[in-house]
Amino acid sequence: MAQKITKSAKSIVADAMARVPAMGVEEALPLAGSADHVFVDLRDGTEQAKTGIIPGAIASSRGLMEFHIDPESPAHKPAFDQDKTYIFYCAGGGRSALAAVAAMDMGLKPVVNLTGGFTDWKKAGGPVEGGEK
Repeated sequence: MAQKITKSAKSIVADAMARVPAMGVEEALPLAGSADHVFVDLRDGTEQAKTGIIPGAIASSRGLMEFHIDPESPAHKPAFDQDKTYIFYCAGGGRSALAAVAAMDMGLKPVVNLTGGFTDWKKAGGPVEGGEK
């Protein structure tokens, strides 16, 4: 018997976006390099290697993020132990909204989702490090 999917990916992302505070690229651009903010790149390593990341961002793929946040995990990243605002981003904002909900549920705060993600960041001329030339 075929599975009956009762909730679409689109509706799950919409629910996450409604729950997570958001920040547009224009507001986020001046925060690159800020001592009070940490950008978190939730795209997979292939995407990060191909297009680069926001300078100083924590590379934490969506599949490992919970393990990177958890101080009891062998994969823990100490960058998540800071008293700063975490700005989550992916390519367009959907995966990062889902990740932000999980991070908030784990107790990480404050967490903000970057509306439009890395795509809008690059379109706005935001700084990027790495990536294929």
